[in-house]
Amino acid sequence: MDLTTYPILFGAGLCAGFVDSVAGGGGLIALPALLTAGLPPQVALGTNKLQGSFGTFSSACNYIKRGTVDLKKSTAGVLFTIAGAASGAWAIQQLDPGFIRHLVPILLLAVFVYMLFSPEIGYEDGRERMPGFLFFLVFGLGLGFYDGFFGPGTGSFWMAAFVMVMGFNMTKAAGYTRVMNFTSNILALLLFVIGGNVLYSAGLCMGAGQVIGARIGSGMAIKRGAGFVRPVFLTVVFLTILRLVYVNYA
Repeated sequence: MDLTTYPILFGAGLCAGFVDSVAGGGGLIALPALLTAGLPPQVALGTNKLQGSFGTFSSACNYIKRGTVDLKKSTAGVLFTIAGAASGAWAIQQLDPGFIRHLVPILLLAVFVYMLFSPEIGYEDGRERMPGFLFFLVFGLGLGFYDGFFGPGTGSFWMAAFVMVMGFNMTKAAGYTRVMNFTSNILALLLFVIGGNVLYSAGLCMGAGQVIGARIGSGMAIKRGAGFVRPVFLTVVFLTILRLVYVNYA
């Protein structure tokens, strides 16, 4: 790539890290930037996992350091997410993801409508509707599989699950979501590395921006709370729906 492309990728990584650390969906910024830079799709996807891993790690560490996330309580979720993501990454090589591609916008729309018309949800911790281990068994395997198999909207689904099922406030949900995202990102990255589909120069450049953006975004989410996280989350979910509809039907 031309050297002038790297500052643009750094800026895209910074913006993606900020958005992703608050509400997920950083790939809406990062992946188009990599494709625009001229990377083949499979290399863009692998490089996106590399740069995204920097951001999810940075923001997860910040949430853990600030006490928003208890890492010990995430252990089952990490293990089940690894198992689910590995299964999804294997399945994508055997099956056509077309049916999921058309289903995901509908599911995201349901999340968007529910959250939009439940203005009180996510501001305070609510009632836990499922034991923690069972929650991570179901959603760790399910969303881990989905992330390995297809991917777009995974962070949004995790946040919605933590809020609606576990009763987390949105700031806490954002923190635990980053831990789960980092887990599946690393596994997917390993597979892309084995396949030789990562451009390290671009990934590390964007990764530097991701670290900065993720620290700023997670810090603001912790400081400002659900009143800041909620509108960002709804905006990201809505834009993800539009992008998937455009990709599927344009």
